[in-house]
Amino acid sequence: MAASNRSTDDHWRFFPYDEPYPNQDEAMSRIAEALSEERNVLLEGAPGTGKTLSALVPALEHAREEDKTVVITTNVHQQMRQFVADARAITRTEPIRAVVFKGKASMCHIDVDYRECQTLRDTTRDLVEKQEEVDELNARQQDLLDELQAGSKGAGEARQAVMDELDTLESELEEFEDGNVCDHYRANLTRDTGAFFSWLFDDVRTPQDVYDYADREGLCGYELLKEGMEGVDLVVCNYHHLLDPLIREQFFRWLGREPSEVITVFDEAHNVESAARDHATRTLTENTLSAALSELEDVDDSRAVSAENVLRAFSDALCETYEEALAFGEREQVGENWYDLSIANDDRRDDLTMRFLDAYEGRGISTEVELALQLGKRLDEEYEEAYKQGETTSRKECQTLQAAAFVSAWMDEGGDLGQHPMCSVRRDGGSDEIYGRAELYTCIPREVTQELFDQVSATVLMSATLRPFDVTQDVLGLEDPVTMAYGLAYPEENRRTLTVDVPPLFSSERSNPETQELVAETLADVLRFTPGNTLVFFPSYAEAERYYERLRGRAGETSLWLDGSDVDTEQARQRFVASDDGALFTSLWGTLSEGVSFDGDDARTVAVVGVPYPHLSERMEAVQAAYDRAYPGNEAGWRYGVEIPTIRKTRQALGRVIRSPDDFGVRLLLDRRYTRESRDMGRYGVRGSFPTEERTEFVDVGPSKAKFAILNFFTDHDAYTGDPPRP
Repeated sequence: MAASNRSTDDHWRFFPYDEPYPNQDEAMSRIAEALSEERNVLLEGAPGTGKTLSALVPALEHAREEDKTVVITTNVHQQMRQFVADARAITRTEPIRAVVFKGKASMCHIDVDYRECQTLRDTTRDLVEKQEEVDELNARQQDLLDELQAGSKGAGEARQAVMDELDTLESELEEFEDGNVCDHYRANLTRDTGAFFSWLFDDVRTPQDVYDYADREGLCGYELLKEGMEGVDLVVCNYHHLLDPLIREQFFRWLGREPSEVITVFDEAHNVESAARDHATRTLTENTLSAALSELEDVDDSRAVSAENVLRAFSDALCETYEEALAFGEREQVGENWYDLSIANDDRRDDLTMRFLDAYEGRGISTEVELALQLGKRLDEEYEEAYKQGETTSRKECQTLQAAAFVSAWMDEGGDLGQHPMCSVRRDGGSDEIYGRAELYTCIPREVTQELFDQVSATVLMSATLRPFDVTQDVLGLEDPVTMAYGLAYPEENRRTLTVDVPPLFSSERSNPETQELVAETLADVLRFTPGNTLVFFPSYAEAERYYERLRGRAGETSLWLDGSDVDTEQARQRFVASDDGALFTSLWGTLSEGVSFDGDDARTVAVVGVPYPHLSERMEAVQAAYDRAYPGNEAGWRYGVEIPTIRKTRQALGRVIRSPDDFGVRLLLDRRYTRESRDMGRYGVRGSFPTEERTEFVDVGPSKAKFAILNFFTDHDAYTGDPPRP
């Protein structure tokens, strides 16, 4: 769209284009009304409905009028780039102060971790402040010397007092100079940084832009960004700045805002559930416990006995628990990735807790854990001071504090609804030794998200796959949100969605040679009759590889590409889109099913083979059980934990094609569970789980008829460069 010439008194003065997409003006008006009422919003919009600007424009309008800050966040890199592009377009219409923020790890010039950075920052600030005091005293003593030489009677005594204080400060300053400091941050504090902020707000700068500028000037761009965030109109950031409670508290402080003065916008919001679950989950490894016990050996403090007592008992219980849980022959299956073991019980606390209680001998777990926490905090302060003073070259982490905090949480919260105690093991590098990990797995993410949504002024959550809204509302803890959904705004004749009646690909059926051959024949037809690239999704990488191998040698001129857990996915994607007639085989649970566009000729057809239910692990079973307990009576465990996330994944995959008004393509769902025949399959028939307007476009076809439907569609769109293939 062309840049807008609208005047600044126009209602949507932040809108950067001449005309909105279909339904976009309505969406913006409804969101504006919701924000004025401080209500949350759930916005589902298909690709091309302008979701980002639909949320961003009214949010910026409201924030400008009410003196608030808008924070827009995503966990997808491509969307982060799109946010920057949209923000830059907005600045051409209505100047805004925008900051794109990333974590310290990606912006540090000297490659230290967060705790070291924090200590270096504090030490450097103390040094600079001490130097300023010395400079002030030097100036004062010089003034007094001038007065003394001019004959002032009281100047000598006053100057001597200043000189005594100056000697003391200079001695302290020498100690600071021997400590650890950050020269980049020191430059921030001692140089005029006005030029940086003029440059920063002259446009919307990316974190890489800021890093490069700061690196050239010898400054710390991360700290300058934090300083420049106060009172800005817009911040673009990653999920963890809002979903991690500790980071969020600091983040709002950097903004100079109370939570009630912040409007949050979540893109790809169907991912908030899993991201919140990851942020809430806590772990403690056997190695950390061993390090804590070694740390305590040299501690001269009476509390060390209590700390050693409780941590050793927990460590011993952890080892005994995973050794007992490993079934015959199971140890050989353990590799370098964490391997989950079942320790939960239906009628009592988990096996690790029970074994810990049996093994523990002391004055009381709560008492001794509290003493361990007190000691850990003291040791942590000592490590901090040693690093400040330059006695150590790195900021040592207190293992006792980490271990004691986890054991405290494990005992206090391990039996709570939504907390699932787990034990896992992994192999130590290339050796035969294994070691264990205790984990409190958070099953219900609203424990993280509800507090955020209750604190801020309002939140807009947007995605192409948020429905059913009642599930999203329950899972994330939203109270009475405004809901709106807008389907594909492009011509319906530009797309065809085929549901292919191959046998339902349950795990038992997937190994049937006849079924495999039928699916392979159908896919071969799909590749042959697609004039361009085909994207094929499977429930797993193993299934993708199975059909990749079956179709090699029978795909005609089509080039085949295989994605996998050990494949450079981005490289495979680039090779695929560079081809004229290729097929990429991948997993629906990989990184290509969402947040990646396959525009125009990049992919003309997308196929989803089977219903990609997640692996029914203990974690998935724990999530289902937690939802069943939280929402009894309506199969919430299956619906919230399995069915809806699976359908969202499928809908995301289908959305990889048809990304613009002129784009066209075919979408296929290969499995009887997508067809009308699935009505008699109970909860395994998934057709009814799709939104009404989507499933009304489903066209049921037999496997042998799919090629005719594809041929007719692409012939109607003059997509074949030569004669169409002959059926």
